[in-house]
Amino acid sequence: MSRHKTIGFGIVGTGMAAELHARAIAACADQGARLVGFASRSAEAALAREYDTQCMEPAELMERTDIDVVCICSPSGMHARQALQAMHSGKHVLVEKPMALSVAEARNMVTTSATTGRLLGVAFQRRSEPLFQRVWQAVDSGALGSLVGGLVSIPYKRDMDYYNSAAWRGTWALDGGGALMNQGIHLLDLLLWWMGDPKHIQARAATLRHDIEVEDTLCATLAFQGGAMATLLATTATEPGFAHRVELYGTLGGIQIEGEQVLRWQTAYRDGPPAMRNKAETAGAGGDPRGIPITGHIGLIINFMAALRGGEPLLADGRQGLRSLAIIEAIYAAAGLNTNL
Repeated sequence: MSRHKTIGFGIVGTGMAAELHARAIAACADQGARLVGFASRSAEAALAREYDTQCMEPAELMERTDIDVVCICSPSGMHARQALQAMHSGKHVLVEKPMALSVAEARNMVTTSATTGRLLGVAFQRRSEPLFQRVWQAVDSGALGSLVGGLVSIPYKRDMDYYNSAAWRGTWALDGGGALMNQGIHLLDLLLWWMGDPKHIQARAATLRHDIEVEDTLCATLAFQGGAMATLLATTATEPGFAHRVELYGTLGGIQIEGEQVLRWQTAYRDGPPAMRNKAETAGAGGDPRGIPITGHIGLIINFMAALRGGEPLLADGRQGLRSLAIIEAIYAAAGLNTNL
């Protein structure tokens, strides 16, 4: 694809995720991104009016010749089918997390991407954030030494109004899981990026606060090749909700991050840490699902366009989405959850 060609985007869905994608595409207009329209079966047109675009049926959007990339922002249980439809229609796909609700569906998506020659990206937007890329560089360069431990804590608040805002939320059939699948998958993806795939998993889960099918609280321990270990806590049952934390430790140093800010960065190399925090981190997405910074999604759109133009690989392709989904399935199995997948 020409480096100067305008890249047309279509968005399937009109919810919170669709709004994030729309804002990110609009922010990349000077780099050739163009939002063509939205697709929604309920014909909700508020976002389309806001961005002066069209609202159409999903099938119509898939066939538009002025759309190069389809962003799948529909309920999770629809991701796999719609992504396959888009790729078979000749479109490249950027799909929201989770990319599918089962490993089998995700494998089919990865295979279809390869056979059709269409790009398949997964919206793990934190991979595009400079801070988390710096963590990867510290791991890859050996600045932390041999990794010995990691910690992910996601003490979020989601009240029943959140789950009642859409019939699919909190269900196995269309949400695919609870605090881990919906909220925790982003930080689990970071942990796997930095530490690799766990070899042994133990987990417990419960629904402590909400009247929903899926778990609202889960704790897991992961053991990796070479002996490193990590713990993960994901919950939507706290009050008022707190910023997530990510910690990574090795034989030569450690990194502690709260929200999007560094608490402590101590490694074997004196290259200087990213800016340390100088004030308390707000809950952000921990207290409000709309509290997600837009910078990560902008980075994803920039990366996707660069990949289309031949300049760089995707930060999170279908294989990475499949990897995270496979570990979530294993964690749910270890917790004894009946996901009906």
